[in-house]
Amino acid sequence: MKSSLSRVLALCAAAGVALSTLTACGGGSEGLLAQIESGKVTAGAKYDQPGLGLRGSDESMSGLDVEVSKYVINHIAKEKGWKEPEITFRETPTAQRETLIQNGEVGMIAATYSINEGRAQSVNFAGPYLVTHQALLVRENDNSIKGLNDLNGKILCTTSGSTPAQKVKEALPGVQLQEFDVYSSCVEALRNGTVDALTTDATILNGYSAQSPNTFRVVPLLKPDGSQFTDEYYGVGLAKDDQEATDAVNEALTAMIKDGTFDRLVSENLGKAEGVSPGTPGDLSFLKK
Repeated sequence: MKSSLSRVLALCAAAGVALSTLTACGGGSEGLLAQIESGKVTAGAKYDQPGLGLRGSDESMSGLDVEVSKYVINHIAKEKGWKEPEITFRETPTAQRETLIQNGEVGMIAATYSINEGRAQSVNFAGPYLVTHQALLVRENDNSIKGLNDLNGKILCTTSGSTPAQKVKEALPGVQLQEFDVYSSCVEALRNGTVDALTTDATILNGYSAQSPNTFRVVPLLKPDGSQFTDEYYGVGLAKDDQEATDAVNEALTAMIKDGTFDRLVSENLGKAEGVSPGTPGDLSFLKK
């Protein structure tokens, strides 16, 4: 009996060691700094947003958020005296971002990741590195839409369940909403005249505008008092309570803004970029407003 029990315990212990070894080899539970030091980092990105996070047919990645991730990771490696790591980008849809971070499937996420109180309960945020606002995308030759009130009676395109469009509808009940699953469908509907405007973050709209020169223009969306309709603060998502990594990323983001890299990347990826400005990394005081 004792012999059988000993064998069972030995097998359980061996299985535990094997499981621990597999976990360590897979790197699934490693935080950002451990991944950078190991030489292989998995970073979250969008795959379908021109100018921000776009995966090409050759599987190459481009866009502002992609370049921000590269800068941050390589800056940390240099500061720590480590070799620049190999970076793999993984698609991180909006609804899955917190889960992917919590499961250790990505070391960090920079993917139009707006910092808000609810998300900050689940993950750590470095940043904000960028501040943007809700805006409109209209056809270049349509001069009838210059602001919020001009949308009355117009058809406004949005994605299913979009909060930005609902906010416009609340402010202007005469707006007609047309919903699609993805923004690219809205862009095509706008191009062919089926809808009159598209609303979401100015960063995303600038990306579509830059992708199709002389076709679209971005219109600021302001409240009656002249203030911005919304403020969106983009951050880098990290494992909850990983303060060391959060501090390191904030230092990298600060350097990126101070040395002019941020402005250059915005210009290269988003063009004129109306409604986009650098943030103040480490200052999350806006969450208390």
